[in-house]
Amino acid sequence: MRRRTVTAGNLDEILQVTAPAQVSEQASATPSAAPPRVEDHGLRTEFEFELPRGYVDDEGTVHRHGSMRLATARDELRPQIDLRVKENPAYLSVVLLSQVITRLGDITDVHAGIVERMYATDVAFLQDFYRRVNSEGHTRAAVTCPHCEGGFEVDLSGGRLGES
Repeated sequence: MRRRTVTAGNLDEILQVTAPAQVSEQASATPSAAPPRVEDHGLRTEFEFELPRGYVDDEGTVHRHGSMRLATARDELRPQIDLRVKENPAYLSVVLLSQVITRLGDITDVHAGIVERMYATDVAFLQDFYRRVNSEGHTRAAVTCPHCEGGFEVDLSGGRLGES
């Protein structure tokens, strides 16, 4: 088995080479009676959240609502070759979060610079949210009331206090 060194420059090339084979052009050119059926397996891949404090942009607008998608293996691997992460391992969560947050308020281009400027409480919230979504696949938790001993579910995706 040949070992290959991966650098940031050739990661995309390696991923393209090792990608599964595409359907041949000849097969896709043949007309079909119906479009291919997309099966819904009930897999939820994007999760809404509300930040405890909110990100304040350069104009002073506070962005609290956002969405995060499920992480892929590529999302987990890419920060490992990032020079900023190599210099400071604590930067890994900043890079990782910037890849999986798809929207923050009306900002759709969430990058590491935005995550860097978030309040620490919001970053901690997003790290926990990432862990819950990617390990358990949901944001609901069963809880028990300490007073009445009644059991119920709450959505942990960042709703306002007192709401479920």
